[in-house]
Amino acid sequence: MRLNAVRIAWRITRLNFRSQLEYRSEFLMMIAIGAIWQVSVIVFATVLLTRFTRMGGWDSSDVLLIPATRMLAHGLFVLFLGRTFGLGRHIQEGVIDTYLVRPMPVHRQVQLSYFPTNAIGDLTVAIGLMAGALSRSDLDWTAGRIAYLVAAVLGGMLLEAALFTALASASLRFPAADYWGSWLEELLGTFGSYPLNVLPRAVGGLLTFGLPLAFVAYFPAAFLTGHGHDTGFPSWLAAASPLLGVLAYLGARLLWRWSLAHYSGVNG
Repeated sequence: MRLNAVRIAWRITRLNFRSQLEYRSEFLMMIAIGAIWQVSVIVFATVLLTRFTRMGGWDSSDVLLIPATRMLAHGLFVLFLGRTFGLGRHIQEGVIDTYLVRPMPVHRQVQLSYFPTNAIGDLTVAIGLMAGALSRSDLDWTAGRIAYLVAAVLGGMLLEAALFTALASASLRFPAADYWGSWLEELLGTFGSYPLNVLPRAVGGLLTFGLPLAFVAYFPAAFLTGHGHDTGFPSWLAAASPLLGVLAYLGARLLWRWSLAHYSGVNG
């Protein structure tokens, strides 16, 4: 049964991708938009490498690993799980009600609703930045470090998905909660590329335990580069970042199921 579900999902994805290719100019434009959207990170990386040698006690080559990890995690999130962003519009328009009567889990239908062409642009920039970060790094990239970096990227993807899934769950009860999605995306993009120890401690604590942004890229990069002691938090907390992403996503999916079971329509 599960194998059949995978085949159906793959077939729908192929059809969605082919439908995007029907309009080649728009397809290429969406890829370009995805890449241009990350221009601020590219500018940050350029300024970092040309004007600064250190930031918050980190070498510029080590700092570069933070935006590279965050962008790669974000690109994978947009590609695989990003349709939860803006789900409130589906709820406000009553589209979610049609999903409820179909013989497929609602969450899966949301993720298969269209192919995110802009993710190609996001990932192109992210892969280029990661390649640049690795080439400038002085670390000895052993099999263990590479495995942890892969786990960190996947954990960051799942953590970002958990945040937007939780927001989508809130939108089932309060459709206006969807507007917080843009604010959340702005926070991730603004603070996700810096060593958080350059910020006031209260702000760093808020972005660690209030909004767990630190676990997406900052803590994993700190653990990899030996800056765990600079974070102001226990080293094991930084090392456990990928696991937190998995647990947060599982928790968010449970919240989604509970919220969907109590969904009574856009008008309550």
